[in-house]
Amino acid sequence: MNIEYRFLQKAIADKNYVCFSYENKNYKNVKPLKLDDEKKFHSDKGVFEFGKIRKLVVLRERF
Repeated sequence: MNIEYRFLQKAIADKNYVCFSYENKNYKNVKPLKLDDEKKFHSDKGVFEFGKIRKLVVLRERF
């Protein structure tokens, strides 16, 4: 299992904001909502494929 996948699961459980790059766009202060079995990441800013997410950072701020 990928370490970034585990960090994202923990961020969802703890309700922490995340930042990441996706297809050469930067997303900041994103609320992670859930992860599908097909490795799709649902958030308040859209649905993303987990394999294309780069530079994932779990922030200290909570929502």
